Amino acid sequence: MYFRKNTHAFGPSVKPTFAGVSFQRLYRPSPEYPLRDEYLLNCTTTNMTLTCPANYLPQGDLAERLSHLQCPDYFRWIHEDLKPWKKNGITLEMVESAKQFAHFRLVIINGTAYVNQYDKAFQTRDVLTLWGILQLLKLYPGRLPDLDLMFQCHDPPLIKKDQYMESNATEVPLLFHFCGSDSTFDIVFPDWSFWGWPETNIKPWVPLMKDIEKGNRKINWTNREPYAYWKGSLFMGTRGKLKNCNSTKDWNAAIYHQDWFRETAEGFNNSDLSQQCTNRYKIYIEGIAWSVSNKYVLACDSMTLQVNPTFYEFFTRSLVPLKHYWPINDHPDQICKSIKFAVEWGNSHIEKAQEVGQEGSKFIMEQMPIENIYDYMFHVLNEYGMLLRYKPTIPSGAVELCSEKWGCGPNGLEHMYRLETMVEGPAQRNPCAMPPPYSPQALQELLDQNAKIKRQVEEWESEGNQ
Repeated sequence: MYFRKNTHAFGPSVKPTFAGVSFQRLYRPSPEYPLRDEYLLNCTTTNMTLTCPANYLPQGDLAERLSHLQCPDYFRWIHEDLKPWKKNGITLEMVESAKQFAHFRLVIINGTAYVNQYDKAFQTRDVLTLWGILQLLKLYPGRLPDLDLMFQCHDPPLIKKDQYMESNATEVPLLFHFCGSDSTFDIVFPDWSFWGWPETNIKPWVPLMKDIEKGNRKINWTNREPYAYWKGSLFMGTRGKLKNCNSTKDWNAAIYHQDWFRETAEGFNNSDLSQQCTNRYKIYIEGIAWSVSNKYVLACDSMTLQVNPTFYEFFTRSLVPLKHYWPINDHPDQICKSIKFAVEWGNSHIEKAQEVGQEGSKFIMEQMPIENIYDYMFHVLNEYGMLLRYKPTIPSGAVELCSEKWGCGPNGLEHMYRLETMVEGPAQRNPCAMPPPYSPQALQELLDQNAKIKRQVEEWESEGNQ
């Protein structure tokens, strides 16, 4: 049985789609570069020894297919994340010094991926991260420079700035991560859940966004529950701060603890994210570090109440308080009061609160389609690769990876998600055009303005609670 991206081995006539939309339509090869045999999967039971294609280079020069699309503004943070190494570049010693922190080492040579696995990440974080990178290599074949990088898949960023002198970045280990902070050097990269989170029954990004868009239309904003909603594990990191806020009467908030063991056993009947856009307000709070839930909360057009975070992911530094979300005081003694004030303010300023909710949702829906996720991956890897001061080689013990080896396997959500997110071949356009870096003055003005808005909200809270 041969597969293109939209079929899999659940049966001879089964063609899985989510929300009636097949991911393959987004990346159908252009007529100039037709689908070749190496993009097909052979998953017959008699031929399970699969090999990787020699390469994914198209029949033609994609470099001539220029994109006139400007990348969203949050791409500018790539320059900031790589700034410590702009002057002197990246050496082999700097990369290898991050091995102690890494789950895997990824080397890309002539468009082919090789991986050394050092440690197993929690659940399928490492597997789906690598899966996404493999799709990137098929999407823009031959476009990335040779690369050598270390990747960490757990929650907190690890390369502490106070352990290294910023003026002497030649000592700083190079580590890719899902989140960063003002006190760390970790390079931020999109997280695994864009290709699905099978352990929690969360679909890949494309079908999930379709579901949430439908969920947003189910209940008119003004008819939604007029209090704040949060659901998750209260045992994760800082989330215990919310346990005393669970009162729609006293704190205008409904806080639900999620028992993931029970939810898994019961088939995730109460975990459909598209059915959780029924309140005017939704809370985002970090766990051990950042949380993948941020994008899901913002995607609902409820006004996001964001408990002031310590960590950021690749897009969140371009979110503006009172435009995309309402900032919530993270102090344990203030968080419940802050949530209560935000809800009372929103219910007294219905149009403005609805506008904030819609702007947050618009940011996610319009600036973060899957095309932009891949383009962000491309640009951060491309910019990183241009800083390497050595020629990467295949490390001892590294294993060659490709979609063709991973596309077939045991049935289940992970298998289905892989096949649903497998790209068929080269994109019909180049990546979006990278915006320039911030000037020091513009960056400082941006940071100062956001801090000023948060201080203003705190003043409103203080006056309202007197």
